[in-house]
Amino acid sequence: MTQSFNSGWTSVGHASALDTADVPDAGALRLPPGFALIAEDPELGPSVSSCLAEVEKQLRGAIANSDPLADATSRHLVEAGGKRIRPLLTILASHLGNPTRAKVVQAAVVVELTHLATLYHDDVMDSAPYRRGAPTAHEVWGNSVAILTGDLIFARASILVSELGGEALGIQARTFERLCLGQLHETVGPREGQDDLEHYLSVIADKTGSLVAASGQLGAIFADTPREVVDVMVSYGEKVGVAFQLADDVIDVTGLKVKSGKAPGTDLREGVPTLPVILLRRAAAAGDLSAADVVALVDGDLSSDEALAEAVAAVRSHPQTQEAWAVAQQWADDAVAALGPLPDSVVKRALASFAQAVVSRDV
Repeated sequence: MTQSFNSGWTSVGHASALDTADVPDAGALRLPPGFALIAEDPELGPSVSSCLAEVEKQLRGAIANSDPLADATSRHLVEAGGKRIRPLLTILASHLGNPTRAKVVQAAVVVELTHLATLYHDDVMDSAPYRRGAPTAHEVWGNSVAILTGDLIFARASILVSELGGEALGIQARTFERLCLGQLHETVGPREGQDDLEHYLSVIADKTGSLVAASGQLGAIFADTPREVVDVMVSYGEKVGVAFQLADDVIDVTGLKVKSGKAPGTDLREGVPTLPVILLRRAAAAGDLSAADVVALVDGDLSSDEALAEAVAAVRSHPQTQEAWAVAQQWADDAVAALGPLPDSVVKRALASFAQAVVSRDV
């Protein structure tokens, strides 16, 4: 017997649960310090802030649902905040062409929805207790609900991107593929004979670089910029995304919790291979005894806070961690170099400033 029922689910942007009173207006939005050049520009600043306010409004409309549970779980991370870096790059890229097209804002919503969906899944896989200062969804509702919420948000992103046309749909599909492959490869580790650093950088490029690249790509496409400008934003986005994640991973073992919001040593305790540890293992294998001593600490029992603090301090003080910072800086420099074909403008200078800010973590 088939049971008939009304699910109460609503289409994107038409949910009765949406509370637009919670959406900040343009004047209340503050750009990250890495984009100070935009905020200081009398024309570009208000334009970008206005677009971001519209993104925020549409973002909340896209995840809202008349089903109370689906609405609560979907809104959980949106209401926890976030820098909205990916939609900001979409909007900024659009100012290299015609930024007034409505599809630019919709594309910005798509990339942020995609990012949010991955966070639900990542937190389950990492057993992370907090995200953006709030308990993670799986801590509140359990793993199954958190995973399904991520799937639901992916579905909402798919609906919106399907309205943007075949090219955008193809970009989203290929990006989604890379996101999944990056997570898969991180989970199973390097193939037999594969270089650890090569594997690590490949994972970062797929898990972080791909969506940042898509953000700039979509903004440039829907602003009708020339194809060479689109290509620049793809190259820039990939490199700046890798630089961002490299810096984030180094921050984990340097104790800079205040800016990152991440407890120092989280990756060490969970056995997640990151650049400083990979470089330490290389140095130890090459005969560096001081590196071997640090690796021994990292590979030891880090369940106590005291042991973890000792390992964090040892990694932080070793020269290989400075080498890791240098690698992150090189990726940021390469991102700036990728902007070379663009004519000088406030947008270009802001993009270059942001690339450097992701390493200094002034974002």
